Amino acid sequence: MRIVYMGTPEFARKPFACLCESRHELLAVVTGMDKRSGRGRDIIPTPCRCEADGRGVRAFTPDSLKDDRLYEDLQALQPDLFVVVAFRILPKRLFELPRLGSINVHASLLPKYRGAAPIHWALINGEKETGLTSFFLKQKVDTGNVILQEKIPIGDEDTYDTLSARMSEATGGFLLRSLDAIEDGRLSPEVQDESEATPAPKITPFDAMIDFGFPAENVRNFVRGLATKPGAFTSFRGSKLKVHACRTAEQSGPAETRPGTCIGAAKKLLIQCRESAVELTRVVPSGKKETDGKSFINGYRPAEGEVFGEVLAEESRQT
Repeated sequence: MRIVYMGTPEFARKPFACLCESRHELLAVVTGMDKRSGRGRDIIPTPCRCEADGRGVRAFTPDSLKDDRLYEDLQALQPDLFVVVAFRILPKRLFELPRLGSINVHASLLPKYRGAAPIHWALINGEKETGLTSFFLKQKVDTGNVILQEKIPIGDEDTYDTLSARMSEATGGFLLRSLDAIEDGRLSPEVQDESEATPAPKITPFDAMIDFGFPAENVRNFVRGLATKPGAFTSFRGSKLKVHACRTAEQSGPAETRPGTCIGAAKKLLIQCRESAVELTRVVPSGKKETDGKSFINGYRPAEGEVFGEVLAEESRQT
């Protein structure tokens, strides 16, 4: 098939590479615009743009997907199908342009976790299983008829980083099987059960703040779900403290202990949660590099009874 691929982040890069090496004809890639990054403010292409440039594939980097020039350029390519992975919402005129329409590969078992952050929310909610879903695009986001699904287990030690990488690796082969299912002519896409739908909205900076008022296991899952992008955080002595890893602890303070209170910092950085505690094992102090809990104790000397998680003034202004 003649295909135009649409994707931007690292998650979309491996399935794009897999498609490039398949029997299908890859006409072009549509990806995000180059951005300035780092101290030198260098112009950095998206991961999919880098992959396209390395393979000699034409790349479009539109500011707007409603641009008439983009529509005309893609129409001139006479595509059979658009393939969308980790990209923006396509306007109806655009996703209806190809002869066979447009498909998306979504990182959940739809209709569960519709939205921009399905991997994050599956981990935050303590799921033991997630998966991939390919479906035909409709105007309402993530509601199209399902082509294929594939289950993927979630390990107890998985974080967003590890699970996202594993799912990205699996997406290439899954995408090719989805294309085979479309091509063989015997496909009967299944309508999603709306009664089973759950949301997975984008994680905002304020959403990443840890609430120690939840049980320790919930806090641990929250940290797993956000590590390391965007990274869960708390506060310590008026500054933001990112938490990249933690584990539940056997110790706990007295029943009246306020959640967020440091209940031990001799060898382990223990923070009280609701009726239980967590040990912070990997943290990133403001303006510093990631460090382990013991090194943080040695450097900052947190006192038993100090409170983590006071709302910062900058976060208060975002609410």
